Amino acid sequence: MKRMSSSFLLAAGVLGVAVTVVAQSRPRPGDPLPGLTATEFAEFRLGLEDFLEVEVSDEGLGPAYNGTSCAVCHNVPAVGGMGVIAELRAARTNEQGEFIPLDESGETLFQLFSVPGHGCQVTIPDTANVFARRIPIPLFGAGLIEAIPDASILARDDPQDADNDGISGRAARIVDIATNKPRIGRFGWKAQHATLLAFSGDAYRNEMGITNDLFPKELAVGVTADQMRACDPFPDPEDLPDLRTRRRGIDNFTSFMQFLAPVERLGIDAEIAAGDQVFAQIGCAACHVPEFVTGSSQNPLFHQKTVALFSDLLLHDIGTGDGIKQASAAPAEIRTPALWGLRFRRLLLHDGSAATIEQAIQCHANEAAFARKQFEILRDADRAALIKFLKSL
Repeated sequence: MKRMSSSFLLAAGVLGVAVTVVAQSRPRPGDPLPGLTATEFAEFRLGLEDFLEVEVSDEGLGPAYNGTSCAVCHNVPAVGGMGVIAELRAARTNEQGEFIPLDESGETLFQLFSVPGHGCQVTIPDTANVFARRIPIPLFGAGLIEAIPDASILARDDPQDADNDGISGRAARIVDIATNKPRIGRFGWKAQHATLLAFSGDAYRNEMGITNDLFPKELAVGVTADQMRACDPFPDPEDLPDLRTRRRGIDNFTSFMQFLAPVERLGIDAEIAAGDQVFAQIGCAACHVPEFVTGSSQNPLFHQKTVALFSDLLLHDIGTGDGIKQASAAPAEIRTPALWGLRFRRLLLHDGSAATIEQAIQCHANEAAFARKQFEILRDADRAALIKFLKSL
């Protein structure tokens, strides 16, 4: 199929929200990947529209939720980016320090809002002693991340620190709910999902309360079955295929993320190049791996493409864990965040507690202690070059 030229303009008005998307040889944040076919672009646009759509209770919103649309949480610096609304998770540890969920299902998410009437507003039990907040992860370039082979991530798996470098990154071994196959997780702060479809289904149910084929049961910790029937009279799953397109909402979300372009780096000058070298020399690149290469694909968009994400996609304990056990991740572990697009982020670390790059680095410990110490003793010129390099990503 003929691929579209490198320049086109889409103006979409969805529920009163004006959106402009421009695709060109150097995409801007929120643009689609250059070179989409007409069919792929139509799928991207359909996904964008669903991403922006504001849900209401008659369409399945709630009864417990964190946002009324995907774009409510993913909008900085453009639709698909990070956000400032933090989800809340809670659990408890016993006297032996063992992690114990507050619900028999094992779920730890407590949504912030509920539909009018608020008979299904979730509340955190008094027994909770572990609390965690997580801000949304940018989705730019997610399709390229999905196309990285599991074997490439596993090649860096070193849970026992066999090379004795003080770093024991661990691949997240999960069962992908979309395919029911063992996979290596890569999406989410705990690398709890391997595919964008699973990630979409999880977010639609967890963040907006809209059940779907992958997650057909409502999530509202502590809400009884009788309360649920009163608050939510709609049959599950609520995300039904569109009669015209035969696509579910989660299919459209997947297409939007799959075809969303990564953020391009700024131009490189001598100081940025020097900062790149400092980044490697002090050990940052051991976890924030500069590049992966996608596998073989019949789609040229994803066939053996360089993915400059600056992450190994492994789970690490660097002292910033949120205390929540999830999927294969231990409470102290967090998936290495990708640094591409770093210059557009306003909050750093999983909970947004760091306001600057320097503050985020100072929070690194345990596996990242060596790199942090090396940062602390850098000469002023080298530190300035490193920060300029990171701000160019």
